Amino acid sequence: MRFVPPLASVIGSQVDGLFWFLCGLSAFFAALIAGTILFFCIRYREGADADRSHPPPRNLPLELTWIAIPFAIMLGVYWRGAQLFLRERKPPPDAQQVLVVAKQWMWKTQQSNGRAEINELHVPLGRPTKLLMTSQDVIHSFFVPAFRLKQDVLPDRYTTLWFTPTRVGEFRFFCSQYCGMGHASMIGRVVVMRPKDFEKWLASGRTPGAPQEQDPGRILFRRKGCVACHRKVDGQGPPLEGIFGKTVLLSDGRTIVADEDYLLESILYPAAKIVAGYPNIMPSYKGQLTPEEESQLVSYLERYGTGRQKEPRP
Repeated sequence: MRFVPPLASVIGSQVDGLFWFLCGLSAFFAALIAGTILFFCIRYREGADADRSHPPPRNLPLELTWIAIPFAIMLGVYWRGAQLFLRERKPPPDAQQVLVVAKQWMWKTQQSNGRAEINELHVPLGRPTKLLMTSQDVIHSFFVPAFRLKQDVLPDRYTTLWFTPTRVGEFRFFCSQYCGMGHASMIGRVVVMRPKDFEKWLASGRTPGAPQEQDPGRILFRRKGCVACHRKVDGQGPPLEGIFGKTVLLSDGRTIVADEDYLLESILYPAAKIVAGYPNIMPSYKGQLTPEEESQLVSYLERYGTGRQKEPRP
């Protein structure tokens, strides 16, 4: 039985480094405090010849030392933890994106070409993968011990996680947030494949006779008529190309960053935040899209909104 799960991601070694540092730090101070207590128990036990005639009322240098040193150590631990936290939430721009929808009690994943899986996630070795996650019902939590990653998955909101696998193989992932009677069975596996094998696997999921490009988000963007209003030229709505991650000026003077949650809110509740210079004419798609379709559309808009995918013709 392994004491710790296998290490299979780039950031995992850095997480382990911080973890073992904290374990060593805890062990050192536990031994220091226990040793100090034991020393005083023996040195000042009843009947010992220790001088107790002039106890010092205070020792300012000692007090400052035991305040400053732990404070500096904890500040360093916080700084390193914040570094890792921010890195885990800033995927590289070339990361492939996978949609993850959690529901009681299963995980549904979908690749950019539309290939879907239940309780499985196939990814290529050595390439960054970004997960765009949401929940269809209650709060879940996506946890991959071998990657040293965990992220809550929330209803009506998007959370992201990314990783770069370093080992070929199969690695379990779990829901680490109690979500109902079937929580214990909400288990899946990440299958890390060599890039060539992954491309073959991805291509094998295409529908025979279908075009190479089967982006379901792009199909929804056309089918729902979004492209008619969001053209770069003469569009009644704001153009979306290059918008993702940028600051948007709203009609009431506020500004907001165009992230996944902003895109989802604009699809479901378009009147909530109106872009300056454009009329409030967009219909709400609340109830017209499944959670999977919402994720597909947001995923496409993110790629299109960063300029990595061109706008389809109306």
